[in-house]
Amino acid sequence: MQITLKDIARKAGVSVSTVTRVLNGKAKKYRISDETSKNVLKHARELKYRPNQLARSLRLKKTHTFGLFVPDLYNPFFSYIASRIQNLVANLGYSLIISNTSENQYIEIEQTQLLVSKGVDGFIIMPVGLSFKHLLNVKKERIPIVLIDRCFEELPFNSVVIDNYKGAFTAVEHLIQFGHKSIAMIQGIPNTYTNNGRVKGYRDAMKKNKLKIKRDYIVGSDFGRENGYQSTKKLLSRKEKPTAIFLASDLIALGALDAIAEKGLNIPNDISLIAFDDIDFAPFLLSPLSVVSQPRDELSETAVDLLLQQISNPRMEKTKTKILSTNLIKRESVKRINSNDKETIKILTQP
Repeated sequence: MQITLKDIARKAGVSVSTVTRVLNGKAKKYRISDETSKNVLKHARELKYRPNQLARSLRLKKTHTFGLFVPDLYNPFFSYIASRIQNLVANLGYSLIISNTSENQYIEIEQTQLLVSKGVDGFIIMPVGLSFKHLLNVKKERIPIVLIDRCFEELPFNSVVIDNYKGAFTAVEHLIQFGHKSIAMIQGIPNTYTNNGRVKGYRDAMKKNKLKIKRDYIVGSDFGRENGYQSTKKLLSRKEKPTAIFLASDLIALGALDAIAEKGLNIPNDISLIAFDDIDFAPFLLSPLSVVSQPRDELSETAVDLLLQQISNPRMEKTKTKILSTNLIKRESVKRINSNDKETIKILTQP
């Protein structure tokens, strides 16, 4: 049976309006005594009263629900972000609808339209990153949006991203400092914000150190495990093999590990690796993986904060782009080599 305000009023011996004012936190405004307030709250607890959220939503024209778009829930990085955001908004009294778009632009467009029709109060979106026209349509509906991890520089949306360029540049320079000159990269989805920054960081680190970017040394087509596996096999089958590979994501790293094990090679003696993201078991591999670690908690918290700022101030016109720093964690997957290293020469020339 649904407990109503009348039930509480009857038990507490007060009017329904008094119960309403106490439960809405307006007791002091209407000069309701502390004793009466405590009495009302006591009976509300004893009766296990739960407010009718649907009626409240209709009255306030708010659903207290956010939409969260995730490109790939199988990716440990994205699943961690989703879990963290869900916990944050739940503590603030909001529900969360999570949509896994599977790196598919059409699913993202379809889900956007669906959640707009459900009246969500705001969106936190990790977009596929290939198109943004559908997001402009959401803006016309005056629904707040925050982009996270991937963004579009052309769009006037609040966003929180990490410094992909500097993270990649630092990772590749680390390889170069350890004597590597023949360095390949397995990229994610081409022409997306995240991937573009990481590829540019790789290229600029190579150029700064006057190292040639060999033909077909930037390979790959998405951030997934299969891409890492197939791309690594391709690189290892070349006549001139790289001595090190920079991997653009944790799932790419998993695929690379599969291909390297299949080939019977050893990390780092036969091939050195450094990856973007700090996959949970990276420190526990036979050769703990060196990584560019992202501030996952700070990404999540900043995104929620930016969304709440928009909701509390709908006329806020100036948008913010928060760029967070990465952290290079040096472990044991990078070998120090030099030009006379016989093992390196063997790798580069073996059939």
